[in-house]
Amino acid sequence: MVPAVSHFIVVLQLYMAPEFSLQRAFYIISIYIYIYVLVAAYPLFRLHLNQLREPRQPRETAWLRSIFAIFTRAFNSEHEHPDFPPEPDDLSEQLAKRLCGDLEHLYHLLGFSSEHPLSRFFPEPHTILCTARVNCLFCPNEGHPPTLRRHRDPQQIQLLDKSFNSVKAQLYVVYCPKCQAEYYPDHITFLGNETHGRKQHLEYDAAYLRVSKHGIWMDRRIALAQENAILRFHSGWTNFAEWLSDVVDAKPRITARQSQRLYFEHFARRLIIAHELEDSFTVPAHSDAQTLAKTVREVVGENGGIIPGSMKHGCTRCTHLKRYTTDLLAEGVVLDVNESTVIDAPDPNSIRAAPTTTSDEGIPPELLAAFPKQQERAAGSGRGYTRLASMDGKTINHRTCAVNTCDGPLVNYKNGRFCKTHLRMEEICGIIPCGRPVHSTGAVTCNDETHKEWHRKYLNRFSRLSFPGVQRVVRRQTEHEPQAASVPTLHSELPELNGVRGENVVHTFRARTTYCLQTVQWACGCPIGWGKCYRSESSSQVLKIIDRIWEHHPDFRPSFLAYDDACNLLRHIVTQDPQSPWIHITKLIVDAWHYIGHQATDILCRIWCNPAPANGSQPDLVLVQTDANGVKHTTRAFNTETAEQLNAWLTGYEAQLRQMSDINFDFSVHVLLLLYKELVEKRVKKKNEGLDDDFWAAVDRTD
Repeated sequence: MVPAVSHFIVVLQLYMAPEFSLQRAFYIISIYIYIYVLVAAYPLFRLHLNQLREPRQPRETAWLRSIFAIFTRAFNSEHEHPDFPPEPDDLSEQLAKRLCGDLEHLYHLLGFSSEHPLSRFFPEPHTILCTARVNCLFCPNEGHPPTLRRHRDPQQIQLLDKSFNSVKAQLYVVYCPKCQAEYYPDHITFLGNETHGRKQHLEYDAAYLRVSKHGIWMDRRIALAQENAILRFHSGWTNFAEWLSDVVDAKPRITARQSQRLYFEHFARRLIIAHELEDSFTVPAHSDAQTLAKTVREVVGENGGIIPGSMKHGCTRCTHLKRYTTDLLAEGVVLDVNESTVIDAPDPNSIRAAPTTTSDEGIPPELLAAFPKQQERAAGSGRGYTRLASMDGKTINHRTCAVNTCDGPLVNYKNGRFCKTHLRMEEICGIIPCGRPVHSTGAVTCNDETHKEWHRKYLNRFSRLSFPGVQRVVRRQTEHEPQAASVPTLHSELPELNGVRGENVVHTFRARTTYCLQTVQWACGCPIGWGKCYRSESSSQVLKIIDRIWEHHPDFRPSFLAYDDACNLLRHIVTQDPQSPWIHITKLIVDAWHYIGHQATDILCRIWCNPAPANGSQPDLVLVQTDANGVKHTTRAFNTETAEQLNAWLTGYEAQLRQMSDINFDFSVHVLLLLYKELVEKRVKKKNEGLDDDFWAAVDRTD
């Protein structure tokens, strides 16, 4: 028998009243062995001892009275087996009193201490939920911070424990008598300033999380199970709730709202810890799930942001030693000198402003003045290193206001169309620019019969639109238009309205959506940041996204940035700001797959955005490999398609993200990219692809 367990039984024998029947003795032993009331009460005993350190404290504190009540209930004959008759004299209070008198010695005998609150021989208690703190977190430490007291009688709650068992438990709320802060197992509420009222501080190592205001709690390991379900099976809140209800077989069943609350409570802590905001983050006291998600989004990034720790990431797939043209020559590469002299730089005054792809006329003067040259290493300088990042857009979006010029979030994401600013437009006709009031409450058009008829046809056309239906329409259109077979499109086939073609009629009958989700990651796949394009993937919006990502990290800009439309982005940047660091620090290149489809006559793209130039102007992008026949070939040094691969992974969550509000969308994208980053880091560690000391020694080497 395990020594501590044998000690445990000896303790029970010593303190068991001789008047107990054999039935009662075996019952109490089974209660202790399988429920561990004594173990579960230890957090309350710590609070009792801590309170005794203050002057003028009674030996029998409220904590000790709570422990006495717990023992009394545990040993009460009312809970014994119904086939045995009850004891004539209830001696449970006698046993509880004897145990309470020697608790300090008992816990010492069983191996409990302040450094190791729970003995390693006993399971964690799950029948009593209480804060792990014994002193106030907010009061100034003048000698000794105030001890914590019991706030009120314990609350009866329902707990889903780590074994997926639904059990009854007791919740103890603790408070500080000086500052009135209230301590719960998963958070602390305290009095903020007069303007904001009471605030809430999260307990980031909480073992239990509240998922319902009606007293339902879950073990933190249930949240870890949900995290794995999201990561491995792309599970949503509703699916996880249904699966959990089937496993637990609890009544009432676990709801999707409780599953969503568990998601936000768990990942709010994960995101705050990852962004190192534990000390400063607060949320209004007793906030609901949406308020918590909104507050977290405000501090980690709204409509975009960076992934914590990604700027300092480095591995052998995304970070290489700096290479020079002499290195290529030493490796036996024959450079294509004609590629760097495709054209001679003409007089900048003869260049037209309008871009073109047929000659050098599309190249801005600032780029014509300095064509890429072969890179040479300065004498006495370190070799250095280079990193490549990749960027791409994915058509994962959420709904926004129906007004064309507005990007505001909807007030009602279930069936709403407008943001808070344009909510009054629900009262006017949805045909723009009619402006007359709707003909009845809940209608979307005025009493004009042509508008009402057009809206009816619009509903008939789009109300039951499904993917198989779209496929069927496209197939029929292709049969009548064989020339459209290569690029099938869905024609709306809406009737004209007052001489305007159906597809050109401006209306507010349905909410619009954002255009795409823009993601940026290193060449190894580690996400760096993200943003949203609202109307199109224009160069100006893409520039704002990458400027925002590197705004506070200018020293971590990549040496190369691969993007499918890098040439037009380069044109835009050099036209708007010729001194931009995206020209002088980072080289914009087209990723290898999209570069195949770019026109060979586009001189700017061919010279400045080539992902693998053969003239030695960008030796960092080229490696030399020898095949089995001893023939040397040049290959690409980096994987420029990691953005495509990340977006393919995000496709598994597209159906969920499309139905979310802007707050839930942003929160979930932060979560998904954080999880993906952790997957990449695990792969790097498993394959030993990290940057070791030899790499950094080679970076600084001057020979």
